[in-house]
Amino acid sequence: MYKFHDGLYTDVRIENTFESNIEVTNERLDNMKENDYSGAFIRIFDGKKWFYSSLNDISKIQEEIDSLSKLASKDMNINDNPIVKKLQSNREKISFYKDNSVRDISIEKKLSDLSSCFEILKSYGLITLWKANYMDLNIHKEFYSSKESNLSFDYQKVGFRFGWNLSFKDEKLSEIFDGSDNFYSIMSFKKDDLIKKIDQSIDFIKNSKNIKPGKYTVVLSPLAAGIFAHESFGHKSEADFMIGDEKMKKEWKLGKKVGSSILSIVDDGNEKGNGFVPFDDEGNRAHKTYLIKNGILSGRLHSSTTAADLEEETTGNARALDFEYEPIVRMTNTYIEPGKLSFEELISDIKEGIFIDSISHGSGMSTFTMAPNMSYLIKDGKIAEPVKISVVTGNVFETLNLIENVSKEFKLLSFSMGGCGKLEQMPLPVGFGGPYVRVKELNVQ
Repeated sequence: MYKFHDGLYTDVRIENTFESNIEVTNERLDNMKENDYSGAFIRIFDGKKWFYSSLNDISKIQEEIDSLSKLASKDMNINDNPIVKKLQSNREKISFYKDNSVRDISIEKKLSDLSSCFEILKSYGLITLWKANYMDLNIHKEFYSSKESNLSFDYQKVGFRFGWNLSFKDEKLSEIFDGSDNFYSIMSFKKDDLIKKIDQSIDFIKNSKNIKPGKYTVVLSPLAAGIFAHESFGHKSEADFMIGDEKMKKEWKLGKKVGSSILSIVDDGNEKGNGFVPFDDEGNRAHKTYLIKNGILSGRLHSSTTAADLEEETTGNARALDFEYEPIVRMTNTYIEPGKLSFEELISDIKEGIFIDSISHGSGMSTFTMAPNMSYLIKDGKIAEPVKISVVTGNVFETLNLIENVSKEFKLLSFSMGGCGKLEQMPLPVGFGGPYVRVKELNVQ
């Protein structure tokens, strides 16, 4: 399709993107728009340097290849370069969303479906402010390389998000309900869940008491567990942090015990969700990568460059925010694997502990913090009264070793709004989740 110059590695990534966005505040329509645009990112590697270019006129791709090639120094043995060897040659044309694309649904229909939930939000007197959002994204990607890669595939996500502020006496609470999927089917089964979430938040604001600070056995919901896995360990597994750092390489030597034997953490771009990436932006196929398996450091996430540097295999984790950016090492769907216990069995012998149901945010590399939205006491093996918690903290590696068990119930979650941030590339769609996770001891305030 394109003429690639001898003595250079070249790849071309083409994206055609359709997206729509609707924002409503207390029935006021704040935003309603659609975008449809195309662009390309071109890379050339001469064995010493990368040369990049992005453009939104795809008719000029060959012209840009020729221009960049003049800047590079040819190496007739370029295919023997360690980085180029890591780049796969894949040829596949697949369409997951041809017959159910959000491109085929009018924005008026999307607004109508979003509006069908407004009466629910309006019916609660304690809600002082509410917001409703709809978003979708459909991307068709093509990838061509001088190693004869020829790929064509698509990606789609659909999301409805509702947020509300509650006021009761002197108490205030903000909560969200976020539903994201790859298909336009979410409204048919989420309304009852929205009602349950609002009812839960009202019960919480009316009845919650301040927690007595201290150390508790803590059970994390799939949401809290997934954010913990993403923020506290997933980023540590992105191999570009280790390039040129011999101390980090020694500290993160594969085979090292880093957590409880019950714990396995995975990153997998093959899982349907926001992090679904069958091929990354270097044309490498997605893999199920065990970051931790049975408590042992088992893998990390790679681009072709980091895989060559660390003499490991690529994992399909070189991702770019869009055609304006170069691919860097990023997570896809990162989650803790489930176990064998039911939730009831998981908490049955806890005399006094904490169950974290939802959180407003979490962060951490060596020490992590979580700010819970709704949490509950566990008393004598049962979920008890709601409690207000400011923050839960712990050392990451101590916490990984303090995980006592995980449930068989499991959720892989995707949020419609926001995403993962790294360097200047954000928000990148990712998935995260896990089972209910029981931690022997965490600091609770």
